[in-house]
Amino acid sequence: MEPNLQPSAAQLAALKGRGAGGNPANRFDPRRFELAEWEAIDELPEMGHNTQFIPVQAKSILNQVDSPDIGPALSMNAYQGCEHGCIYCYARPTHEYWGYSAGLDFEQRILYKPDAPRLLEEAFRKQGHVPQTIMLSGNTDCYQPAERKFQLTRQLLEVCARYRHPVGIVTKNALVLRDVDLLQELARFNAVRVYLSLTTLDEDLRRVLEPRTSTTRNRLKTIEALTQAGITTGAMFAPLIPGLNDHELPQLMQAAAEAGAQTCGYTVVRLNGALGPMFEDWIRTHRPNLAEKVLRRIREAHGGQLSDSRFHTRMRGEGTRIDALSRMYSLMHQRYFAHHNPPAVNTAAFCVPDKGRTQGLFAE
Repeated sequence: MEPNLQPSAAQLAALKGRGAGGNPANRFDPRRFELAEWEAIDELPEMGHNTQFIPVQAKSILNQVDSPDIGPALSMNAYQGCEHGCIYCYARPTHEYWGYSAGLDFEQRILYKPDAPRLLEEAFRKQGHVPQTIMLSGNTDCYQPAERKFQLTRQLLEVCARYRHPVGIVTKNALVLRDVDLLQELARFNAVRVYLSLTTLDEDLRRVLEPRTSTTRNRLKTIEALTQAGITTGAMFAPLIPGLNDHELPQLMQAAAEAGAQTCGYTVVRLNGALGPMFEDWIRTHRPNLAEKVLRRIREAHGGQLSDSRFHTRMRGEGTRIDALSRMYSLMHQRYFAHHNPPAVNTAAFCVPDKGRTQGLFAE
């Protein structure tokens, strides 16, 4: 009888605090590394809990986003990879461009850009820079655990506040409250939006779905604290996973509104690239009784596939169940958010501090 060379689902599930159960192959790397023998999970170095932080010498920090699903905007990522470990994260496959796996590597090999604040200031000072909202969480969470150590997000916000440049944040971490002073300074010029991402009120599900994020209770408290501090704050119900957490949408919207959220949005999960097999392994391990239903409904939402790269439908899905979800969202939005009407983010206050204050005088 041949030996079992791979860990079982139960062994992978025992890897506490991580979302992925292993490292799927990198689509850009023809090499494969496998165990010759399987004895115990501790024998795999990538199965440990240690995180490696890798500095990256970037040449620029701002990226232009022209996706029709998002609209024209700028994005900025001081980190690549994320210890939050959300199994569904759309950013996982981007780690393959760096030569790593979308699985545990994404959670344990965190790339950071120490020059990000300097690069941002240089971008702001370039002739002809046109201010538009920068998504500070375009790829991975800017308040992931690494931020406690490197404080790059805070330094970037310091630059934005100094130049009065509009910025948007989406996070699952209450660490954002550390920077309330800078957020308030930006809020003076209506130049900031902060969204807390909410996926479930079921704490048992959250622990395995997004293991190193703040609890939903703490995220709701964060919405309350930011709103009370005068910062326009919203909630993102993302992603909604058909058959797993989509039924919670009304309760999530009510909880967010009661916490003080002034605006909101949602997306439907899509599992591109390595995410499909990874999520399938995850759901069969952690929620085996729901696996077939969840996978079937995700496929129904994306033209029969787990993945979806089509503009306009990839983030919202399609089909009768998705249509019903959209109607439910509209109904709950009318009930809980219709009386809120936050003004558009202000770009007119942008100024270069030592080039005279003429541009910023009229925004006072």
